[in-house]
Amino acid sequence: MKNKHLIIIILIILSAAASFFWFEPGQGTMKSELRNFAISDTSNVVKIFLADKANRTILLDRQDNSSWLVNGEFRARKDMIDLLLGTMKSLQARAPVPKAAHNTAVANLASRSVKVEIYQKKYRINLFNRIRILPHVKRTKVYYVGDVTPDNIGTFMIMENATTPFVVYWPGFRGFVASRYSVLLEDWRDHTVFENKLPQIQMIEVVFSGKQDQSYKIIKNRDGRFYLIPSTTNQALPVYDTLKMLAFLTAFENIRYEALINDMDMRLVDSIISSQPQHIITVTDTKGNRKQVKTFKRIAQVYSEDEDGIPSEFDTERMYALMNEEKDFVLIQHFVFDKILKPLDYFRKPVTN
Repeated sequence: MKNKHLIIIILIILSAAASFFWFEPGQGTMKSELRNFAISDTSNVVKIFLADKANRTILLDRQDNSSWLVNGEFRARKDMIDLLLGTMKSLQARAPVPKAAHNTAVANLASRSVKVEIYQKKYRINLFNRIRILPHVKRTKVYYVGDVTPDNIGTFMIMENATTPFVVYWPGFRGFVASRYSVLLEDWRDHTVFENKLPQIQMIEVVFSGKQDQSYKIIKNRDGRFYLIPSTTNQALPVYDTLKMLAFLTAFENIRYEALINDMDMRLVDSIISSQPQHIITVTDTKGNRKQVKTFKRIAQVYSEDEDGIPSEFDTERMYALMNEEKDFVLIQHFVFDKILKPLDYFRKPVTN
């Protein structure tokens, strides 16, 4: 009896395996596949490769913790990944490109489009999504994303090895989806500067150039308390405003830059970063990891006034910053960074008689 049950189980598994290999469509082999650009389940997408005709490429890899890497080196922006996956899931082909526009659409796709390769985690044996055996990564879709349609609602797209392009759109979204398939590295890189939660902080040092009396260190002692140490005395202040200190420390949980600067003349960049920084912020976490950011003034691009209404030659809304071991030159906002650029006097308690 046991042998009979075992034979039945083996036959079920073999039948499922045969069904998988028989019915799973090969790329470009089924008519319906020529217009099926959507990915029904994006949770098993593990890799996305994008490339344009200028040989610019983006490789997005899902990590074990569900975060993504860009080109195997940089952490990817979560909002951009979510937007791309949402787009891939929602795509619908409205209609084939009309005959009158067919040749033009094909020519445009051939000359200026983005190639998209999607890789998913699949199982060679999958019984009703309950018994899944032999996992592997498979390239499931390859298509090309072209220009927007004349009505600015759809996008020209075509499957690899197909001859018929389609007008593809996202139902309920007015616009085109080509921008979601960017091949620019700066569009995908995460903008995080600091993301240290309070328990992770061991030490923070803030240096104000030319203002040593406003520079300081904040050090966490073994008892878990934070000590505020002026740079001029190197001795901890006996008292400080604890609420202001708490607001300052928790601000380090989410500090981001506005934009990565890669289109500025390198001679100008070198001139800026070789000048004296306006601030130097150094954060050391409880594991000994150290991150430093230097800020630099930015010449005002338009008429600018300081907080007292006096005309200023420098931008009062934005600065430059050098980060990631001085590898990245970025644009930052005063609105964001002012929360972690508090002078020493900010923490002092007023003297009472």
